Amino acid sequence: MDRLRSFFQKKENEQEYAPLNEETQFLDRTSDLGDDSGAVPFSWIEYGIFALLGVAMLWAWNMFLAAAPYFQGRFQADDWVLQNFQSAIISVSTITNLGAMLILTNIQYTASYPFRINLALYINVAVFALLTFSTATFLDASPGQYLGFLLVMVAFTAWAAGLIQNGAFAFAASFGRPEYMQAIMAGQGVAGVLPPVAQIISVLVAPPEQPAAGSVAGEDREAGTAAFIYFLTAVLVSVAAILGFIPLVRRHNNIVESRMVEHMAASFNSVEEAERAARKVVSMAGLFRKLHWFSAAVFMCFAVAMFFPVLTPKVVSVAPPDVAGPLQRPAAFIPLAFFFWNLGDLGGRSSALVLPFRSRPALLFAFSVARVLFLPLYALCNIHGRGAAVPSDLFYLVLVQFPFGLTNGWLASNCMMASGEWVDDGEREAAGGFMGLCLVAGLTFGSLLSFTAAGI
Repeated sequence: MDRLRSFFQKKENEQEYAPLNEETQFLDRTSDLGDDSGAVPFSWIEYGIFALLGVAMLWAWNMFLAAAPYFQGRFQADDWVLQNFQSAIISVSTITNLGAMLILTNIQYTASYPFRINLALYINVAVFALLTFSTATFLDASPGQYLGFLLVMVAFTAWAAGLIQNGAFAFAASFGRPEYMQAIMAGQGVAGVLPPVAQIISVLVAPPEQPAAGSVAGEDREAGTAAFIYFLTAVLVSVAAILGFIPLVRRHNNIVESRMVEHMAASFNSVEEAERAARKVVSMAGLFRKLHWFSAAVFMCFAVAMFFPVLTPKVVSVAPPDVAGPLQRPAAFIPLAFFFWNLGDLGGRSSALVLPFRSRPALLFAFSVARVLFLPLYALCNIHGRGAAVPSDLFYLVLVQFPFGLTNGWLASNCMMASGEWVDDGEREAAGGFMGLCLVAGLTFGSLLSFTAAGI
């Protein structure tokens, strides 16, 4: 505390913005069942379940991206729909997701975070089951009709994403273990790595051939088969998360019940009542006062990150097409670039466990702003095959994509892990939900701002 105050040179009335030590946690033990006077033991099994929730959180979105070739086939009869369906998907998804997070973040006292997580997973199961069936049925629907159906599905998954983001971050924060918050972030990183790996392998195993006359139907069937697998995989991931979440809820209930016994809380009739009694309803303004550097940093982190999916498909290998190897052709090189970014992101999220940096939040925010410097580096690469100022694929993959992702994962994980350490015990769940809201707000702002780079 003294070291932090001397670093920031804050006035006495600003001491609330500092990590809470054991003394401050002890002050309100009689009324706060959520304290962790005895810290919850770390468990790798629980860590793995939280990581699985992180995978499920982003898997739906990645499946929509992976199925883009299938959607192009369904929309090829309508040029306007073909050109605008991706923008429509992004807009509906980000706006719905942000709206859900705003609503859910303001419902704190009566919130059941396990219910929100389970509801989100069941919604994803239903939505992707419908999308799986849609690859084999109603194939004669017009592009406009299918776009309407698709956007409804996107809206439901975006609402589910809001539920699971708010619920999972708040639920993880309630354990009082920052490692579990990092597990969710790591799971999101895994969800980003696996799809490009699958795409690269599929291209190397079965390289795309030049389309022959009259082969459109065959290509449509192949795209439909791939989409069927993508959507079915999303169903299976959500079901696995539902099953894995069951023992985690039991573990959480046992923790709450043990705290009830410690505090002689015999007047409570259920775990839910005890949890609500332990919660402190905090306004977003109150949370922002305590977490303003962290919330601004995570917002900026993901706003800058949203330029990467717009710029990455525009960069191709510097190798001439006639001598390009299998990995240097666009069908494999673009997924390879996505893989390097996501691999860096996963590495950054994992490194937050061994390289924590949460004691100087102002520096984290400054670092999040400095990441804007990665964007001009794309101009040095081979955009649309027009030539590269630095004619090296290694420069692009290793010195642009990988560190851009690495800094994203490390910064985001540190900010999210810090949210439970800089608030009172009863505010942890609300703080986790608030940080999830800032994350989604950054994604939304960045996705809209990234359209400025669409014409590059």
